[in-house]
Amino acid sequence: MMNKNTYQKVALQKGEMHIYDFGAIRLHAYQTHDPLEDEVFILEKAGRAVLIEAPCFTDNERELTDYLQRQNLLVEGMLLAYHMAGAAFLPEVKKYATPNAEEYGHRGGGRALIDQFQTAFGDCFDSGIHSITHHLTEGPVTIGGIDFIITTTPDAFDIEIPEINAIYTHMMGHDCHSIVAGSSHADAIIAQLKMFMQKGYSLILTSHYTPEDLKDAQAKIDYLEQVKALAAQSKDASAFKQAVRTAYPQYSGDNYLEMTAGFFFA
Repeated sequence: MMNKNTYQKVALQKGEMHIYDFGAIRLHAYQTHDPLEDEVFILEKAGRAVLIEAPCFTDNERELTDYLQRQNLLVEGMLLAYHMAGAAFLPEVKKYATPNAEEYGHRGGGRALIDQFQTAFGDCFDSGIHSITHHLTEGPVTIGGIDFIITTTPDAFDIEIPEINAIYTHMMGHDCHSIVAGSSHADAIIAQLKMFMQKGYSLILTSHYTPEDLKDAQAKIDYLEQVKALAAQSKDASAFKQAVRTAYPQYSGDNYLEMTAGFFFA
């Protein structure tokens, strides 16, 4: 069982790399330290590498390109699920996504976010959208000698990595607020997290947080149940936000709580 805290830390100029050694496979978890707290994952096996998501700020693109070159890794592909900005990063590498993820990133909600970020951050944000070269379908796929299992989600897709007993999903974060689009959305996330616990994954990877584990999944389930209860008890959005902040004073991601309040009290 891999412990989420058992990694080698490498400080980079802006971000940092947490390297988990599974023997045949090494996982490099890149904490970008960008304004969106993005995380990018590199799976390395026998000198070949597959990336999950891409960095989208130009300084991170340069930093990660340099890191991959120093590690002497041949990048065989990039799995782009929820984050499709950053097209200047490794433009020649194969880009994999499901058709619904391509739609989300190019024309849907993911595209809308990219447009917002371009306005908010300006030139330091790479708003170019990656062109998808290979379409993924539900089920197993092997890229760069590594096996993945693809599961489509309402926006994009999640990725199971059986050889390291890990799952990649968009967001969890056991001590930060989540974007919850109402009660039924909370129930859907709870069901997904319960399934992760049944499967017994060692690590849960997300694109806005360092690798987490099943204790963190349980903490998130408890949080979501509480959010639903507080929403039901609150007379309006501001009372709801105050109640959640009181219940979780240490949590980060207050902007996500604002969005959640907007959904529950539309």
